[in-house]
This record gives sequence, structure tokens and C-alpha cells, in this order.
Amino acid sequence: MRVLEASRVAATAIAANRLRSALTILGVVIGVMSVVLLVAVGTGARNEVTAGVEDLGSNLLIVAPGSFEFGQAPSASRFTLEDVERLDRALRGRAAVSGQIVSGETIRAEGVSATSSVLGVTAGYDQVLGRVVSRGEFLNASDVATGRRVVVLGASAADGLFVDVDPIGRSVAIGGLRYRVIGVTERLGAALGVDRDAQVYIPVTAAQRLFGTRRVDTIFVRPPSADVLDAVSAEIEFVLGERFEQDEFSILTQDEILGVAGDILDTLTLVLVAIAGISLLVGGIGVSNIMLVSVSERTREIGLRKALGARTRDITLQFLVEAVALCGVGGLLGIGLGVGLAEVATRFSPLPADVTSWSVALAFGTSLTVGVVFGVFPARRAGKLDPVVALRYE
Repeated sequence: MRVLEASRVAATAIAANRLRSALTILGVVIGVMSVVLLVAVGTGARNEVTAGVEDLGSNLLIVAPGSFEFGQAPSASRFTLEDVERLDRALRGRAAVSGQIVSGETIRAEGVSATSSVLGVTAGYDQVLGRVVSRGEFLNASDVATGRRVVVLGASAADGLFVDVDPIGRSVAIGGLRYRVIGVTERLGAALGVDRDAQVYIPVTAAQRLFGTRRVDTIFVRPPSADVLDAVSAEIEFVLGERFEQDEFSILTQDEILGVAGDILDTLTLVLVAIAGISLLVGGIGVSNIMLVSVSERTREIGLRKALGARTRDITLQFLVEAVALCGVGGLLGIGLGVGLAEVATRFSPLPADVTSWSVALAFGTSLTVGVVFGVFPARRAGKLDPVVALRYE
């Protein structure tokens, strides 16, 4: 009965000061909303990265320059086309090998221009990375050997540059040079935040001339199955170890990429939650401040209740319930707003957001905890007031 009575009195007090209560609740709403939304963004990013890496296939090895470790800055590539060819000879019949070099370039055609990722690739890239052409053909060994100025467009790039026109046989300008379109890939969708349908592919030799470099950024090796990954990885390490030091290249599997990416995203999510926690802390301080003001304003009421038989714990419970009620209402509103904004972000922006039940429970539990923690001091202060002094308070 004491709890029910305390709840009734707290509800009356909150209703009597609607504007002040609403502003107090607003601080909690912002904090809880931030927790739900930012955790949703972090979780969505993790899911997208995981899906993108898994889409590469469990039997793909990625040879990258430098050490691929959490917190390690990316290294400049020292790979050349000769390294790709050396690996291809060593692994012929046991794994498919391809290399790529990437640069952002402006592409122009039919009076339309667009900025896209231009990938210079070796022959067999379509089999290694799973690129399927819907029209025309992909780059072949002859194109690479001669550095022919031909290009395969991603589905989105083709649609944007050639509206209602078949691009096969037409020309596009990349870096001031004309390239003939020989193929268009099927739609692949986005992976790891990259729109693969907006990419375009040219022979790696033509790309090296265009970019003014001899390097190859990344080498991809795909064995026929995941069962031979260790053996193929050991062969790659032996072949490249003849030219590079051990820390000058990394051989990455799907699990290793997911592990490092997971560490990065866990840290990012933790930072986002910490930022949201600061907002919730500020909201809690606001609740404590308003409750102290409420105690001061209702000193005579407290004195009268104690004179009529209310005990210290009854007064303490009354103000504690009021603080928890403010934070509870703010928590519910914040959860609703956070879930709504996460849904908006998912539908109308490239930002992925995935609301999880644990983040909702955490946010609401934290809001109630804030109410208890920041309501205890004002409640205890109210409960300890001397009824004689309180009745004489002006």
C-alpha cells in the first residue's frame, strides 16, 4: 500500500508541474534514444561487414601489403605484376590467382560524368572474385598482355552513363583516354560499404599506365575448396618470402578479416555507447537537480505529512518513486524514438541500423538505474527533514 500511495502522490506532483517534468524527461529521452540508435548503428555496421566478408567466400585468400592487425596503419603496396605472375605459375592447377589496382576516377560518356572506382585487374578476375557479365564479355589475357583500352562496366555505372542505350561497343573517357565498352556485369549489390555495381574494370596494364605506377594493390587467390587453404597459404608465403620480408605482406582468410573487423567495430560501438552514456548522465543530473528543487518547494508539505504520521522511509519512498517515474517515462519515450530513428536511417540512408533486444533492455534498465541513483540523495534529504522545522519553513 505504501508503494501505491507513493506512486499516486508522485503522479500528482509530476502532473502539477507538467512543463518542468517534461523538460526533465527530455534529458533522459535524449540519452536513452542515443544508446538505442548508436548501438543499432554499430550492430548494423557489424552485420553489413560480416555479410560482405562472407560474400567473398570461405575459400578466398587475400594477399595484402604490410601487417593486417587491429590498430595497424595500412602499408603502401610493393607488389608488382611480376609477383602475381610468379604466384600464378607456382599455384597453377591448384588455385586461381588474380591481382588488382584501384583508383577513384571521373568517367564520362554521352555527355554524362560520374565518379567511380576504376579497378585495373588481371585475367581471371571474374572467376576469382565472382564477377558475372550480363552482356558482352569480361577482360581476357590478351587484353591484359597488350594493355588494350577496353572496359567492363558495373550495372549501375552502365545505367548511369548510358540511359536507354546499349553500352556495348560505345566509348567512355577515363583520365582523358577513350576506352571501348566490351561488357556489363550483373548486379551484385553493396559489400563492405562499397557499391560494386558502380565499379568499372580495365586491364591492369592499362590501369598502371593510366595511374602512372607499377604497383598492384592486392592479390587474390582462390583454391577449389577451403580444405586446402593452409597448404596454399604456405605456398604463397614461400613464394613471396623470396622477395619480401615476413612483415611486408599478410595472407588473410575470411575468419581473420572478420576477427580484425570485429575488433574495430566493437571498439567503435563501445565509443558510441560511451558518448550516449554521457547524454544519459547529464539527464540524470537534471533529474537530481529538479528533485532537489521539488524538495525545497514542498518542505511544508513534507512537514505536514510527517506531523500526521508519515515516517522517514515513507517520504523517502515518495520522492524516490517520483524520480524513477520521470526516468522510466523518459526511457520508454527514448526507446520509441530511438527505434523509430533507426528505422528511418535504414530505409532512407546508406547507414545500416539493426535494433537489438539487449540494447533496448540495457537502455531502459539504465534509465531506471539513473532514476534510482540520482533520486536517492534528494529523497533521503526529504525524508530526514525535521517536521517542526519543515512546518515553519517559509
